Amino acid sequence: MNITLRKARKEDMPHVLALIKELAAYERAPNEVEVTIEELERDGFSAHPVFWAILAEYDEQVVGMALYYIKYSTWKGKCVFLEDIIVTEKHRGKGVGGMLFAAVVEAIKPLKVRRLEWQVLEWNETAINFYKKYNSHFDPEWLNCKLTENQIQEFSIPNPYP
Repeated sequence: MNITLRKARKEDMPHVLALIKELAAYERAPNEVEVTIEELERDGFSAHPVFWAILAEYDEQVVGMALYYIKYSTWKGKCVFLEDIIVTEKHRGKGVGGMLFAAVVEAIKPLKVRRLEWQVLEWNETAINFYKKYNSHFDPEWLNCKLTENQIQEFSIPNPYP
């Protein structure tokens, strides 16, 4: 299979959003995608992009992508977070994910980061086995925590002096 990898362009964002929606369906959360094409275009292609993406194409059709961004660790310094590697169902198991993973690693080498991090759902054995091939470290200590958009907007500090 002749796969071509390239950096994503602004005009690719409809394809990127389609891949994101396919992943959400696979991860049993099809109604959770809130990001829009306009947000992807703004956030990835402004003067200060907050993410980068590498696309995989087969017969001039986007069949996969890897999306990553800089994060900062107080202990380690500059790191990269690999948000997702997504490959269309039809093209899984053909090496596309490995090509995208390798492309991200090569793309971040000049950044001199101390870590590349990502998450895998505990039930996603296919992804877990994929990352095990690369001798990845699976950290049993850390829990994922988050506040939702509504929680952030409604956040208030209780008065310590009633």
